[in-house]
Amino acid sequence: MYLCIDINLKLKNMRKILLICTMAILVFACKTGTTAPTAPEPVSNAPMNKLDKTSQVGMKGNWQITNVAYPGSDYIKVNSFNLADSKCFVGSTWKFISNNNKGNMTLNSPNCTGFTSDITWYVNKEGQFVLKILDEGLKSKKVKTGFVLGVANQSENSFQLIDKINVGSKPTDVVYQFQRIN
Repeated sequence: MYLCIDINLKLKNMRKILLICTMAILVFACKTGTTAPTAPEPVSNAPMNKLDKTSQVGMKGNWQITNVAYPGSDYIKVNSFNLADSKCFVGSTWKFISNNNKGNMTLNSPNCTGFTSDITWYVNKEGQFVLKILDEGLKSKKVKTGFVLGVANQSENSFQLIDKINVGSKPTDVVYQFQRIN
């Protein structure tokens, strides 16, 4: 009889210990940790649920790049958006449709190869312009690469997109100046 009571007490104690351990694991597993700054997510994974609608609506319409500026532009060539020399973007036309985050762009500089493409785009809450240039016949979800640029000096008739690049391992800003047309 004493042996039976002793076993029952040990089982009850083990159940209590198991229950306490399970509760402790659940508490620590659900605890929010301190967050360190992380690198930006790849464009294909960039969330679209946190958008800066005001900036996006302000960009709605037809635009033209009137200038591309960066330090050393007289000596250094920059291949913008993996498409062409940055100087080829001066005079290019861009159409932004804010209600569905689509549009198109056309490179039409006389000294450069012409190029036209559909795009998808949005401005996130951090003020970053996220751009995907779509190959013909591909939907945005199939395109895994894109570009993240800063937005600056936005007004009713102009804004700037700023691309951060490295030139000789030195960070450099490439500034695309957009002017509203129409």
